[in-house]
Amino acid sequence: MYRITTQRQLRKEFWLTFPKLPRKKITNYSSNGKMYRTDTRCAWVEWIDMLSKSGDISQALAERATL
Repeated sequence: MYRITTQRQLRKEFWLTFPKLPRKKITNYSSNGKMYRTDTRCAWVEWIDMLSKSGDISQALAERATL
């Protein structure tokens, strides 16, 4: 059984694990939306990959998870 099974749990755990990362979204370069800063996005991707490889989340959740 996986420790984290929903995107909501995943996001909550991410912010608890990385409380100092910037949470404020910025307008992206094409001005058609907002996104997190590069440091935050990179940490998210690496963290998701680590959780998937360690068996804490399913591969399916890792593929669909968004911050």
